Amino acid sequence: MKLGFTRSLTRLLKTQRKAAHLLEKAWSPVRRKPSRPERPTLQTITAFGSNPARLVMKTYVPSTLPNKPALVVVLHGCRQTPESMDGASGFSKLAKDRGFVLLYPEQTHSNNPQRCFNWFRPSEVARDRGELLSIKQMIDHALKRHRADRARVYIVGLSAGGAMTGALVANYPDMFAGAAIVAGMPVGAVRDAMSALRAMKSGASPPAAGWGARIHEISPDRRAWPPISIWQGIADRTVNPANALACVDQWVEASGLERGASRAEKKAWGQLSTWGAGGRQVSLYSIDGMGHGLPVKESSSARSRSTDPFVLGAGISAPAELMRLWHLVRR
Repeated sequence: MKLGFTRSLTRLLKTQRKAAHLLEKAWSPVRRKPSRPERPTLQTITAFGSNPARLVMKTYVPSTLPNKPALVVVLHGCRQTPESMDGASGFSKLAKDRGFVLLYPEQTHSNNPQRCFNWFRPSEVARDRGELLSIKQMIDHALKRHRADRARVYIVGLSAGGAMTGALVANYPDMFAGAAIVAGMPVGAVRDAMSALRAMKSGASPPAAGWGARIHEISPDRRAWPPISIWQGIADRTVNPANALACVDQWVEASGLERGASRAEKKAWGQLSTWGAGGRQVSLYSIDGMGHGLPVKESSSARSRSTDPFVLGAGISAPAELMRLWHLVRR
Protein backbone atom coordinates (compact mmCIF):
# COMPACT_ATOMS: atom_id res chain seq x y z
CA MET A 1 0.00 0.00 0.00
CA LYS A 2 2.73 2.42 1.04
CA LEU A 3 4.75 1.42 -2.06
CA GLY A 4 1.78 2.08 -4.36
CA PHE A 5 1.20 5.49 -2.76
CA THR A 6 4.87 6.42 -3.28
CA ARG A 7 4.74 5.46 -6.95
CA SER A 8 1.56 7.50 -7.47
CA LEU A 9 3.13 10.51 -5.79
CA THR A 10 6.25 10.21 -7.95
CA ARG A 11 4.16 10.11 -11.13
CA LEU A 12 2.17 13.13 -9.96
CA LEU A 13 5.33 15.14 -9.30
CA LYS A 14 6.74 14.25 -12.70
CA THR A 15 3.50 15.30 -14.37
CA GLN A 16 3.53 18.61 -12.51
CA ARG A 17 7.14 19.32 -13.45
CA LYS A 18 6.40 18.51 -17.08
CA ALA A 19 3.35 20.78 -17.08
CA ALA A 20 5.35 23.59 -15.50
CA HIS A 21 8.09 23.19 -18.09
CA LEU A 22 5.59 23.32 -20.95
CA LEU A 23 3.91 26.40 -19.44
CA GLU A 24 7.25 28.15 -19.01
CA LYS A 25 8.24 27.31 -22.58
CA ALA A 26 4.94 28.61 -23.92
CA TRP A 27 5.35 31.98 -22.19
CA SER A 28 9.05 32.42 -22.73
CA PRO A 29 10.17 34.67 -25.60
CA VAL A 30 11.15 32.75 -28.73
CA ARG A 31 14.92 32.61 -29.11
CA ARG A 32 16.01 32.69 -32.71
CA LYS A 33 19.46 32.05 -33.97
CA PRO A 34 21.06 35.29 -35.06
CA SER A 35 20.56 35.66 -38.77
CA ARG A 36 23.60 35.93 -40.99
CA PRO A 37 23.72 38.84 -43.39
CA GLU A 38 22.69 37.76 -46.85
CA ARG A 39 25.50 37.41 -49.32
CA PRO A 40 25.21 39.74 -52.29
CA THR A 41 23.86 37.98 -55.35
CA LEU A 42 25.73 38.15 -58.62
CA GLN A 43 23.50 38.90 -61.60
CA THR A 44 23.97 37.23 -64.98
CA ILE A 45 23.93 39.68 -67.89
CA THR A 46 23.09 38.59 -71.43
CA ALA A 47 23.32 40.37 -74.79
CA PHE A 48 26.44 42.37 -73.97
CA GLY A 49 28.03 41.93 -77.40
CA SER A 50 28.89 39.33 -80.01
CA ASN A 51 30.67 37.30 -77.29
CA PRO A 52 32.82 35.18 -79.64
CA ALA A 53 34.16 33.04 -76.77
CA ARG A 54 30.71 32.33 -75.28
CA LEU A 55 31.76 33.48 -71.83
CA VAL A 56 29.26 34.38 -69.09
CA MET A 57 29.01 37.91 -67.69
CA LYS A 58 28.13 38.38 -64.02
CA THR A 59 27.98 41.61 -62.04
CA TYR A 60 27.31 42.97 -58.60
CA VAL A 61 25.96 46.51 -58.52
CA PRO A 62 25.32 48.15 -55.12
CA SER A 63 21.85 49.60 -54.63
CA THR A 64 23.32 53.09 -54.40
CA LEU A 65 26.22 54.33 -56.48
CA PRO A 66 28.04 57.64 -56.73
CA ASN A 67 28.16 59.53 -59.99
CA LYS A 68 30.64 57.90 -62.39
CA PRO A 69 31.59 54.95 -60.16
CA ALA A 70 34.74 52.91 -60.65
CA LEU A 71 34.58 49.47 -62.27
CA VAL A 72 36.54 46.52 -60.86
CA VAL A 73 36.97 43.39 -63.01
CA VAL A 74 37.80 40.09 -61.26
CA LEU A 75 38.97 37.04 -63.25
CA HIS A 76 38.67 33.72 -61.42
CA GLY A 77 41.14 30.85 -61.61
CA CYS A 78 40.74 27.22 -62.67
CA ARG A 79 38.05 25.23 -60.87
CA GLN A 80 36.58 28.41 -59.43
CA THR A 81 33.31 30.20 -60.08
CA PRO A 82 32.58 33.89 -59.59
CA GLU A 83 30.32 32.93 -56.67
CA SER A 84 32.94 30.83 -54.88
CA MET A 85 35.65 33.43 -55.35
CA ASP A 86 33.43 36.32 -54.35
CA GLY A 87 32.07 34.59 -51.28
CA ALA A 88 35.57 33.88 -49.99
CA SER A 89 37.30 37.10 -51.04
CA GLY A 90 34.61 39.63 -50.14
CA PHE A 91 34.93 41.75 -53.29
CA SER A 92 31.18 42.38 -53.39
CA LYS A 93 31.20 43.65 -49.80
CA LEU A 94 34.00 46.02 -50.76
CA ALA A 95 31.95 47.14 -53.76
CA LYS A 96 29.00 47.92 -51.50
CA ASP A 97 31.12 49.76 -48.91
CA ARG A 98 33.13 51.74 -51.47
CA GLY A 99 30.58 52.28 -54.19
CA PHE A 100 31.96 50.61 -57.30
CA VAL A 101 30.58 48.25 -59.93
CA LEU A 102 31.94 44.71 -59.83
CA LEU A 103 32.31 42.55 -62.95
CA TYR A 104 33.06 38.83 -63.00
CA PRO A 105 33.65 37.25 -66.43
CA GLU A 106 33.06 33.49 -66.12
CA GLN A 107 34.60 30.65 -68.09
CA THR A 108 32.39 27.72 -69.08
CA HIS A 109 32.98 23.99 -68.83
CA SER A 110 32.42 23.60 -72.56
CA ASN A 111 35.34 25.96 -73.27
CA ASN A 112 37.66 24.35 -70.73
CA PRO A 113 36.89 21.28 -68.57
CA GLN A 114 38.72 22.85 -65.61
CA ARG A 115 36.99 26.20 -66.18
CA CYS A 116 40.35 27.88 -66.86
CA PHE A 117 40.54 30.92 -69.07
CA ASN A 118 42.49 29.77 -72.14
CA TRP A 119 45.43 32.15 -71.70
CA PHE A 120 47.76 29.68 -73.47
CA ARG A 121 45.88 29.71 -76.80
CA PRO A 122 47.08 32.52 -79.12
CA SER A 123 43.64 32.75 -80.74
CA GLU A 124 42.01 33.52 -77.36
CA VAL A 125 44.42 36.27 -76.31
CA ALA A 126 44.79 38.19 -79.57
CA ARG A 127 43.43 41.72 -79.80
CA ASP A 128 39.73 41.79 -80.70
CA ARG A 129 39.45 38.02 -80.82
CA GLY A 130 38.27 35.13 -78.65
CA GLU A 131 38.06 35.38 -74.88
CA LEU A 132 39.90 38.69 -74.85
CA LEU A 133 37.23 40.33 -76.98
CA SER A 134 34.38 38.81 -74.96
CA ILE A 135 35.82 40.30 -71.75
CA LYS A 136 36.40 43.66 -73.42
CA GLN A 137 32.76 43.69 -74.54
CA MET A 138 31.66 42.99 -70.97
CA ILE A 139 33.72 45.93 -69.73
CA ASP A 140 32.32 48.26 -72.40
CA HIS A 141 28.78 47.12 -71.59
CA ALA A 142 29.21 47.66 -67.83
CA LEU A 143 30.74 51.10 -68.35
CA LYS A 144 27.83 52.21 -70.53
CA ARG A 145 25.02 50.60 -68.55
CA HIS A 146 26.15 51.96 -65.17
CA ARG A 147 27.68 55.21 -66.43
CA ALA A 148 30.95 54.19 -64.83
CA ASP A 149 34.17 56.18 -65.04
CA ARG A 150 36.29 55.02 -67.98
CA ALA A 151 39.34 56.48 -66.26
CA ARG A 152 38.83 54.19 -63.24
CA VAL A 153 38.68 50.63 -64.54
CA TYR A 154 40.76 48.15 -62.52
CA ILE A 155 41.38 44.45 -63.05
CA VAL A 156 42.65 41.58 -60.91
CA GLY A 157 43.02 37.93 -61.88
CA LEU A 158 44.08 34.74 -60.14
CA SER A 159 46.12 31.97 -61.80
CA ALA A 160 44.68 31.50 -65.32
CA GLY A 161 42.74 34.70 -64.63
CA GLY A 162 46.03 36.37 -63.72
CA ALA A 163 47.58 35.31 -67.02
CA MET A 164 44.51 36.64 -68.84
CA THR A 165 44.81 39.92 -66.90
CA GLY A 166 48.29 40.44 -68.32
CA ALA A 167 47.04 39.76 -71.84
CA LEU A 168 44.19 42.25 -71.47
CA VAL A 169 46.50 45.00 -70.24
CA ALA A 170 49.02 44.29 -73.02
CA ASN A 171 46.30 44.53 -75.70
CA TYR A 172 44.13 47.28 -74.22
CA PRO A 173 46.39 49.41 -72.00
CA ASP A 174 44.19 52.51 -72.32
CA MET A 175 41.28 50.62 -70.80
CA PHE A 176 42.81 50.11 -67.33
CA ALA A 177 43.95 52.40 -64.52
CA GLY A 178 45.52 49.55 -62.52
CA ALA A 179 46.00 45.79 -62.63
CA ALA A 180 46.96 42.91 -60.34
CA ILE A 181 48.34 39.54 -61.45
CA VAL A 182 47.99 36.89 -58.71
CA ALA A 183 49.92 33.61 -59.19
CA GLY A 184 49.82 34.25 -62.93
CA MET A 185 52.05 33.82 -65.96
CA PRO A 186 53.91 36.27 -68.22
CA VAL A 187 52.23 37.33 -71.47
CA GLY A 188 53.24 35.23 -74.48
CA ALA A 189 54.97 32.58 -72.37
CA VAL A 190 53.50 29.57 -74.23
CA ARG A 191 51.39 28.63 -77.24
CA ASP A 192 49.57 25.43 -76.20
CA ALA A 193 48.29 23.51 -73.19
CA MET A 194 51.23 21.11 -72.80
CA SER A 195 53.86 23.84 -72.81
CA ALA A 196 51.64 25.78 -70.38
CA LEU A 197 51.74 22.92 -67.87
CA ARG A 198 55.52 22.67 -68.15
CA ALA A 199 55.99 26.42 -67.75
CA MET A 200 53.68 26.54 -64.74
CA LYS A 201 55.59 23.72 -63.05
CA SER A 202 59.19 24.66 -63.87
CA GLY A 203 59.03 28.32 -64.84
CA ALA A 204 58.63 29.82 -68.32
CA SER A 205 61.74 30.16 -70.48
CA PRO A 206 62.54 33.80 -71.32
CA PRO A 207 62.59 34.81 -75.00
CA ALA A 208 65.93 35.80 -76.49
CA ALA A 209 64.92 39.47 -76.68
CA GLY A 210 63.66 39.51 -73.08
CA TRP A 211 60.19 39.31 -71.60
CA GLY A 212 59.40 42.92 -72.40
CA ALA A 213 59.63 42.10 -76.12
CA ARG A 214 56.40 40.10 -75.88
CA ILE A 215 54.56 43.22 -74.74
CA HIS A 216 56.12 45.43 -77.39
CA GLU A 217 55.13 42.93 -80.09
CA ILE A 218 51.49 43.38 -79.05
CA SER A 219 51.54 47.17 -78.55
CA PRO A 220 54.70 48.40 -80.31
CA ASP A 221 54.02 52.12 -79.91
CA ARG A 222 53.07 51.98 -76.26
CA ARG A 223 55.45 53.38 -73.64
CA ALA A 224 53.23 54.12 -70.63
CA TRP A 225 51.37 51.38 -68.78
CA PRO A 226 48.94 51.25 -65.87
CA PRO A 227 50.50 50.38 -62.49
CA ILE A 228 50.75 46.62 -62.06
CA SER A 229 51.07 44.62 -58.84
CA ILE A 230 52.21 41.00 -58.96
CA TRP A 231 51.31 38.62 -56.11
CA GLN A 232 52.96 35.27 -55.43
CA GLY A 233 52.95 32.68 -52.65
CA ILE A 234 56.48 31.43 -52.06
CA ALA A 235 55.15 27.93 -51.29
CA ASP A 236 53.07 27.74 -54.49
CA ARG A 237 53.32 24.24 -56.00
CA THR A 238 50.94 24.92 -58.89
CA VAL A 239 52.59 27.97 -60.45
CA ASN A 240 56.34 28.10 -59.87
CA PRO A 241 57.28 31.40 -58.14
CA ALA A 242 59.88 31.90 -60.90
CA ASN A 243 56.95 32.93 -63.09
CA ALA A 244 56.21 35.89 -60.84
CA LEU A 245 59.79 37.08 -61.38
CA ALA A 246 59.25 36.68 -65.13
CA CYS A 247 56.12 38.84 -64.85
CA VAL A 248 58.18 41.47 -63.01
CA ASP A 249 60.85 41.37 -65.74
CA GLN A 250 58.17 41.70 -68.39
CA TRP A 251 56.45 44.78 -67.02
CA VAL A 252 59.63 46.45 -65.77
CA GLU A 253 61.15 46.10 -69.26
CA ALA A 254 57.97 47.21 -71.00
CA SER A 255 57.85 50.30 -68.78
CA GLY A 256 61.47 51.18 -69.54
CA LEU A 257 62.60 50.75 -65.94
CA GLU A 258 65.84 49.33 -64.58
CA ARG A 259 65.38 45.87 -63.07
CA GLY A 260 68.07 46.55 -60.47
CA ALA A 261 66.58 49.90 -59.42
CA SER A 262 64.12 48.44 -56.94
CA ARG A 263 63.23 49.06 -53.34
CA ALA A 264 62.72 46.02 -51.12
CA GLU A 265 60.86 46.15 -47.81
CA LYS A 266 60.65 43.26 -45.38
CA LYS A 267 57.12 42.79 -44.09
CA ALA A 268 55.57 40.54 -41.46
CA TRP A 269 53.94 38.54 -44.28
CA GLY A 270 56.96 38.45 -46.64
CA GLN A 271 58.59 41.05 -48.90
CA LEU A 272 57.36 43.97 -50.99
CA SER A 273 59.57 45.01 -53.92
CA THR A 274 58.74 48.08 -56.01
CA TRP A 275 59.93 49.76 -59.20
CA GLY A 276 59.26 53.15 -60.76
CA ALA A 277 58.55 56.64 -59.48
CA GLY A 278 57.44 56.35 -55.89
CA GLY A 279 57.45 52.56 -56.28
CA ARG A 280 54.05 52.71 -57.91
CA GLN A 281 54.64 51.37 -61.44
CA VAL A 282 55.47 47.70 -60.77
CA SER A 283 55.27 45.96 -57.40
CA LEU A 284 55.88 42.39 -56.27
CA TYR A 285 54.19 40.96 -53.17
CA SER A 286 56.11 37.80 -52.18
CA ILE A 287 54.16 36.04 -49.42
CA ASP A 288 56.01 33.65 -47.13
CA GLY A 289 54.51 30.19 -46.62
CA MET A 290 51.52 30.74 -48.92
CA GLY A 291 50.52 28.26 -51.61
CA HIS A 292 48.50 28.78 -54.77
CA GLY A 293 45.74 31.29 -54.29
CA LEU A 294 44.50 34.78 -53.48
CA PRO A 295 45.64 35.97 -50.03
CA VAL A 296 43.15 37.32 -47.50
CA LYS A 297 43.69 38.27 -43.89
CA GLU A 298 43.70 35.45 -41.33
CA SER A 299 40.89 37.18 -39.45
CA SER A 300 38.50 36.76 -42.39
CA SER A 301 35.71 34.23 -41.96
CA ALA A 302 37.13 30.69 -42.03
CA ARG A 303 33.68 29.45 -43.03
CA SER A 304 33.70 31.65 -46.13
CA ARG A 305 37.23 30.70 -47.10
CA SER A 306 36.39 27.01 -46.83
CA THR A 307 34.03 27.40 -49.80
CA ASP A 308 36.97 28.17 -52.09
CA PRO A 309 40.31 26.37 -51.69
CA PHE A 310 42.11 29.01 -53.74
CA VAL A 311 41.40 31.90 -51.37
CA LEU A 312 44.03 31.49 -48.65
CA GLY A 313 44.60 32.92 -45.21
CA ALA A 314 47.71 35.10 -45.05
CA GLY A 315 49.14 38.05 -43.20
CA ILE A 316 47.92 40.42 -45.90
CA SER A 317 44.66 40.81 -47.79
CA ALA A 318 45.06 41.35 -51.52
CA PRO A 319 41.50 42.71 -51.93
CA ALA A 320 42.02 45.25 -49.13
CA GLU A 321 45.48 46.25 -50.38
CA LEU A 322 44.14 46.73 -53.91
CA MET A 323 41.49 49.09 -52.55
CA ARG A 324 44.36 51.17 -51.14
CA LEU A 325 46.46 51.02 -54.29
CA TRP A 326 43.50 51.96 -56.46
CA HIS A 327 42.24 54.70 -54.09
CA LEU A 328 38.82 53.11 -53.72
CA VAL A 329 37.91 54.61 -50.36
CA ARG A 330 35.06 53.75 -48.03
CA ARG A 331 31.97 55.89 -48.48
